[in-house]
Amino acid sequence: MSLLVVGSMAFDSIKSPFGEVERVIGGSATYFSLAASYLTPVRLVSVVGRDFPKETLAMLSARGIDLQGLKVAEGVTFHWKGYYEYDLNVAHTVKTDLNVFENFAPVLPASYRESRYVFLGNIDPKLQLDILAQVREPKIVALDTMNFWIGKSPQLLREVIRSVDIVVINEAEVRELTGEFNLVKAARKLMRMGPGRVVIKRGEYGVLHLSDGEIFAAPAYPLETIFDPTGAGDSFAGGFMGYLASRDGAPLTEMDYRLATIYGSAIASFTVEAFSTERLQGLSREEIDSRLAAFRALTEFRV
Repeated sequence: MSLLVVGSMAFDSIKSPFGEVERVIGGSATYFSLAASYLTPVRLVSVVGRDFPKETLAMLSARGIDLQGLKVAEGVTFHWKGYYEYDLNVAHTVKTDLNVFENFAPVLPASYRESRYVFLGNIDPKLQLDILAQVREPKIVALDTMNFWIGKSPQLLREVIRSVDIVVINEAEVRELTGEFNLVKAARKLMRMGPGRVVIKRGEYGVLHLSDGEIFAAPAYPLETIFDPTGAGDSFAGGFMGYLASRDGAPLTEMDYRLATIYGSAIASFTVEAFSTERLQGLSREEIDSRLAAFRALTEFRV
C-alpha cells in the first residue's frame, strides 16, 4: 500500500471570478497527498522554506502523510501567482518564484525506496528520472507533466515516459506532446512511447482514460459552487493512485482502473468548492462515498 509522491509544495496567490486569496497553501504534492490520504498512507517528498507553516505540516501528518522525505531548507517557499477568467479550465500565470524549489534535488529516505506505487509530480524530467533510479521495484509508476517541460526538455521527458506505466496529462498537453489534435489518436500515440495507460484530464468535461483496447470516459461532477480549480488535477491524481494503492495485494482489473478514475474525479470535485486545500482538509469518508454514488447516478441507464 506504500504510495510515494514527489512534487511541489507552495504558496499560491489566486484570483478567480469568485474571489481572491493571497499566499494560501498549494503545490502539486500537497493536493495529491491530501486527496490520496483518504484511501491509503502516503509518503511525500518535496522541499519548503522556513516560512512554511508548522500547523500545515502538523495537519498533513495527522492525515497519515509521512513527511520523512520533506526537506525544510533555508530560504522561502515556492510561490505561484495567477488568475482565472470565466473559462476555469485555463490558468493564467502572473508570477512564479521557485525559491527553495529551484535547487530541489530529492533523495529518497531508505524506507521510501521500497514504495510499490509511485507518482512523479509535475517537476523537471531529470528529477523524475533521478527518483526512478532510487526506487527499487515499484509495481506502478505514474507521472504528470506540463507544457513547460514538453517545450524545454522533450527528449528527457520522453525518456521518463518510456519508463512509466501511466501518464496523467491534460488535453492541451497531450496534444502538444504528440502533435495530434484528436484525443484518442493522441493517447494512442503517447502509449506507443511506452506507458500502458493514458489518463487525460479535461477539466469541466471530465476524464478520458485509455489503455490497450479500452476507452473509459468519466464525467465531471456538475457543481453549483466553484471557487478555485487550482489543484483539481493533482487531487484527481491523488484519488486515482490512492485507490490503486489501496487495492495492493490483489490483481488489478480493468474495473479497478475505472473505479480509480471515479475516485479521482469524486475527490477532485471537492477541491474546487473552496480556495486552496480548505475543502480537502476536512472531508469525511461519508462525503466521498456520497459523491461516488452521485457519480454512479450521473451515468446509470438501462436498455
